[in-house]
Amino acid sequence: MLIEFYKYQGTGNDFVMIDNRMDIFPKEDVELIAHLCDRRFGIGGDGLILLENDYDTDFKMVYYNSDGNQSSMCGNGGRCLVAFAKELNVIIDGCTFIATDGVHQATIANDGIVSLQMIDVTSIKIESDYTFMNTGSPHHVQLVDDLEHYNIKENGAALRYGPLYGKEGSNVNFVKKINEDTFSLRTYERGVEDETLACGTGATAVAIAMNATGQTDASSIKLNVEGGKLAVSFDKVDNTYTNVFLIGPAEFVFKGEIDI
Repeated sequence: MLIEFYKYQGTGNDFVMIDNRMDIFPKEDVELIAHLCDRRFGIGGDGLILLENDYDTDFKMVYYNSDGNQSSMCGNGGRCLVAFAKELNVIIDGCTFIATDGVHQATIANDGIVSLQMIDVTSIKIESDYTFMNTGSPHHVQLVDDLEHYNIKENGAALRYGPLYGKEGSNVNFVKKINEDTFSLRTYERGVEDETLACGTGATAVAIAMNATGQTDASSIKLNVEGGKLAVSFDKVDNTYTNVFLIGPAEFVFKGEIDI
């Protein structure tokens, strides 16, 4: 079967996008999805995303990691899916969509900048050397020295597979403070099992963690990721982080057809 795909990237986090409103894609074929995400033998991507119909929102997001397994929320993938939905004329400049962690609102500007509302964060685990929370996906956040030369894959894997997070594991973010409202981060993503150039839920977790631990008083935070720049804004009401928005570019790369 010949299927059309689109390729999008958000600050270097790249995704294979498929319009599955006709429900023709074999969603349970883990090997096929992993093959499509393979950078040598397939299209290549950090993940694959299906855009599907939904009765209550503009569309549904179904996200798969590059290992072929359906996964938790992907912030940069969500932003790219909004741009894809605009390309398909499913939306104009604003939308709501349903993902695995619930309903999201988003807007897309003429310059391609997407502002995506993330879930509220009500529970944060703060330890002396790390912070943990769920921003749609689980995230470990840890300040490190010499971020530029830090072995992200080795140290990230050790935490992801270590006893701290058990069988499910966690994404792992290593962070360096630049100034009062700017931080750099590098992320090890579970499911990709390597460093990625960006992670939207990770950037969100870092921004909230830095505020929660007193590294910054800012509620609008700039994040330098390996693939570019993101921003996260939020309101803090008592112990809840609400009106959380992940903001950054979502760009079309190419489209094609592949026989599956």
